[in-house]
Amino acid sequence: MKLEHVLAGTAPETSVTAAQVAEAVAAAGTTLVVLDDDPTGTQSVANLPVLTRWQQDDLAWALEGGPALYVLTNSRSLDPRTTRARTQEVVRAALAAAAERGDRVTFLSRSDSTLRGHFPLETDVIAEELQAAGQPRPDLVLLVPAFPDAGRVTVHGTHWTREHGELVPVGTSEFAADATFGYKSSHLPEWVREKTAGAVRAGDVVVLDLDLVRRGPDAVVDLLRSAHPGAVVAVDAATESDLRTTALACARLEGDGLSLLYRTGPAFVRARVGQDAPPVVEDVEVPPAVAEGTGGLVVVGSHTGLTTRQRDRLLQAEPDVAVLEISVPAVVDDERRSGHLDDVVEQAISALASGHVLVQTSRDLVTADDADASLALSRSVSAAVVEVVSRVVAARTPRFVVAKGGITSHDVATRGLGIDRAVVRGPMLPGLVSLWQPADGPAAGVPYVVFPGNVGDDDGLAEVVGRLVQASTATSEPAVADQPPTSQPAASVVG
Repeated sequence: MKLEHVLAGTAPETSVTAAQVAEAVAAAGTTLVVLDDDPTGTQSVANLPVLTRWQQDDLAWALEGGPALYVLTNSRSLDPRTTRARTQEVVRAALAAAAERGDRVTFLSRSDSTLRGHFPLETDVIAEELQAAGQPRPDLVLLVPAFPDAGRVTVHGTHWTREHGELVPVGTSEFAADATFGYKSSHLPEWVREKTAGAVRAGDVVVLDLDLVRRGPDAVVDLLRSAHPGAVVAVDAATESDLRTTALACARLEGDGLSLLYRTGPAFVRARVGQDAPPVVEDVEVPPAVAEGTGGLVVVGSHTGLTTRQRDRLLQAEPDVAVLEISVPAVVDDERRSGHLDDVVEQAISALASGHVLVQTSRDLVTADDADASLALSRSVSAAVVEVVSRVVAARTPRFVVAKGGITSHDVATRGLGIDRAVVRGPMLPGLVSLWQPADGPAAGVPYVVFPGNVGDDDGLAEVVGRLVQASTATSEPAVADQPPTSQPAASVVG
């Protein structure tokens, strides 16, 4: 179905600017702490700090960096028990850092715009931790999965995603068949009932309908004030202005003392902090130490059909890229694993001396018996990818690194490149693919691109890598971790 058919009969959007939201956020005096369940959530923003470690001093560093900060929990790759413990740690550290600085924080659980992830576990744990710390339990939980840049919209409570140029109800998409986080419902109230196993009835979910959103922020404020305490509110949005309308209403309510908790896709963070859509980064800077005589590294872990097509287009556009494969059957075989990874590492180090390298996991179908076993298998494969990247980087720092896939991007950043702190510099594709500047670790200053497995068109990966291949030599030194996040100049950008 075409977007215009989904939107047929709805009211015209109301114009709300990013500046209006930013002004309301400043007046409310809150910093948004985003618990991101994989690193792809930074794709919609620019010049905000990102943490992959959550000690209190890390949170204090990041709280200096603007209206929001990201903490990468990577919980989408974790089991529920570990997710609960990690969420508790992050919330406690954030509350302690904020109390020490005298800051007020609001929490946002950022997850997948196609509804995969630990819901309601993560929002429940955040609410419990706030209450345990003597703070008000959230008055409302706002569910905002819409991501218009990627073709995901919510209309009359039903969430849609774009597949092959057409909008389909998300419950019929390939994402709904996820082995770990699968579901059947496309109508968000029914989806909440499904994911809470009936603990929250569909009729108790408040739908913030698109027609009401488009009546303006005052109407949204009135609806949210009238919702019963603790309600889940499913938010419609089809455009950036729709998201800003709700964000402006929420900032006003927070300024009045209401406690809100968010569960959203990537796009709402940008709306909620009052950022305009950042321009695409065109001129990427490479640290002088690695600008000459070495190639870039592309790591592909995602197995979606889109990723496979993007990889194929990249190899057509850059035929000299060396392709190396991490065999999944070899990785899960204890006798073969070590020797196989040694061979991949040796070949990658050699190939980087003269050109660019793509390391991919094999396309072999290796299945597990249940959701927990599926997660364990994914972690085993990811550990192999991390080992290859860390050993390669230790021997030869790449000119740039691109990681394709959510779990892959997180594990490459944290364990492959040793990044604890970074700054999001902006998108490499409009609103979809994020460029980080690592502030520490063995790859400090090296451009690191977080490329989700489920976004972009077939040429997206080729476009991003092509721009990195042409990257100019940097004239500035890499960022260092003890500087405020905004103290380094952003990469040169062109709209």
